[in-house]
Amino acid sequence: MQLLPRSSNLALPRRPLRLLAGAAVAFGIAALVGLVLATILTATSGDSAAPSRVDVWQLLRMTAIQAGLSTLLSLVAGTALAWALNRLRFVGRELVVGLFASAIVTPGLVVAFGLLAIWGRAGWVNQTALALTGQPLEVPLFGLGGILAAHVILDGAFAARILLARLDAVPDLRLKTGQSLGLSAWQRFAIIDWPMLQGAIPGLGAIIFLLAFTSFPIVLLLGGGPANQTLEVAIYAAVRLDFDLRGAVQLALVQIGVCAAVILLATAAAPVSAVTGGSRVSSWRDRGAARALQWLVLALGMAGFGLPLLAVLANGIGPGMASLLVRPGFWHALGTSLGLGAASAILTLLMALTIGTARAAAGTSAARTLIGAPAFAYLAVPAVVLSLGAFLIVRALGAQTEASAAPAVVLLANALMSLPFAVATLGPPLDAVTRSRGKLIRSLGLDGWQQFRDIEWPLVRREAGIVLALAFCFSLGDLGVIALLGTQDFTTLPLLMYRALGAYRTNDAGTIAAVMLLVTIIAFVAIPRLFEVPDARR
Repeated sequence: MQLLPRSSNLALPRRPLRLLAGAAVAFGIAALVGLVLATILTATSGDSAAPSRVDVWQLLRMTAIQAGLSTLLSLVAGTALAWALNRLRFVGRELVVGLFASAIVTPGLVVAFGLLAIWGRAGWVNQTALALTGQPLEVPLFGLGGILAAHVILDGAFAARILLARLDAVPDLRLKTGQSLGLSAWQRFAIIDWPMLQGAIPGLGAIIFLLAFTSFPIVLLLGGGPANQTLEVAIYAAVRLDFDLRGAVQLALVQIGVCAAVILLATAAAPVSAVTGGSRVSSWRDRGAARALQWLVLALGMAGFGLPLLAVLANGIGPGMASLLVRPGFWHALGTSLGLGAASAILTLLMALTIGTARAAAGTSAARTLIGAPAFAYLAVPAVVLSLGAFLIVRALGAQTEASAAPAVVLLANALMSLPFAVATLGPPLDAVTRSRGKLIRSLGLDGWQQFRDIEWPLVRREAGIVLALAFCFSLGDLGVIALLGTQDFTTLPLLMYRALGAYRTNDAGTIAAVMLLVTIIAFVAIPRLFEVPDARR
């Protein structure tokens, strides 16, 4: 009788090609990140004669304060919103839940512009105050307050959707027991809800901290000057405005170190993946003051997240739209954004499937870790840092190479940006499929392609649709990568919008923001529906 190695799982068929493909993708990502880091380190040592003008510690302090406050406020707002949504029943509840789920892909540039449309000097609130009182209402939107507001709108809504899923998972038996004991709304939260939420708080907090720490478009638009610059914006300014490569490299190394430290601390926390499905309506209904507070929280949450998006659509879709739509530059940027988004989404899905199937086929935890770890490189080495390394590499190769390499660099950087979310979404179901049906696959003698086509793909196709939607929307709204590598001939919608704002063409920027928001909403809703299973086989 032929003996299998001790590390082999009898339920798992051997898939050496999957392991090789997954290892090749993982090695390629690791090699690329290593090349970028080596280039950054080389640039630091090779430019020692030119002293840097950046204040690294002041920037680090500002970035950490902003990210810490954003995380704390977002978790508080997200917990309150999840609590309110879990208790309330109303017409359109699923639409509201879906709106908060879309926060993860809503471009930060669009939200920041929406805040300006409401609270800015020419915004709705200021215009109303002028009409009623004759005096403008001065709102300190530029600076730390505006940055925090934009981050809490996005990250608070994202946290609410994640935490709502935890509240939806409370067992019915536990709720019935609580009702039979006559628990008040506050007692239920302390005894039943909080134990379910607290397990997700550390991992969710780490994700929000990283998102805020590496935030680029929001800080770029609402920072209000050097006093509120963060590391990401300072890297961009050092390269594009001051051409201080040494300073940019120093900032990049500091950012890599902080992000890596946060990731290491977060490894002990429960993993958090994107949630885009529906929500279960709870049978528990509070009364009195608790119910009034829940409606108030929901109204504030809807106003905070929904009004900026509504303002973008209302201001952008109008008579001024026609003047932009006749310009070839707009259609060129739109085509570039759609093409990059589609290519980035497909590349992300292929890499995630390759890594996910390889991890599921691995027989040891060490092999799974080695194959899966490089997929999360973006969390430690954010897009602007990757772009800086790529910028230094192609700059050394010459101007012509720089122009031709920029689209490939942006495409790859956008794919790496989406890959952690893609692997977190596809990895668990692929693991479950392989382990629950491994013996069946072995008994039927299916090869690797047949296994994927007949068993794995029908069971993960919905998740694949979610991955494509997330990756497409991430790429569509990204400004961090294209800001460093974009040219007059290579422009996307976010870069075109930023240039319009810089030239004080507010109407053009509003129209571009509205187009970006509409395309994001359509893609986020439509792409997963294309991959839904048409019958009840799931």
